Amino acid sequence: MAASAQTRLARQSPNAAMVFAALGDPTRLALVVRLCDGSRRSIAQLSDGQPLTRQAISKHLRVLEDARVVRSERAGRENLYVLDPKPIEGLRSYIELVSRQWDTALARLKSFVEE
Repeated sequence: MAASAQTRLARQSPNAAMVFAALGDPTRLALVVRLCDGSRRSIAQLSDGQPLTRQAISKHLRVLEDARVVRSERAGRENLYVLDPKPIEGLRSYIELVSRQWDTALARLKSFVEE
């Protein structure tokens, strides 16, 4: 990978860390899964069948919003939440970079051990 691509991905790391942290919670990950179908859902709809209160779901949604994984849209008196897949797609490049770095390091180690 070119140095400029590595530099660009390194600058994205703080945002990647926020997205990883947001998705690292089982409740927030479950909320993202519920929104993966592209639908817009209210807090009431997202909390339906969940053991958490609407207030707790709202706090989790705020974390996801801060990480820009979901966004809210006003519809009358309700806020509807929708998934924004761009931050998650952005993690793919970051994970691929880290994966290539590990593959290179492991190849060097294998070569060293086999000598």
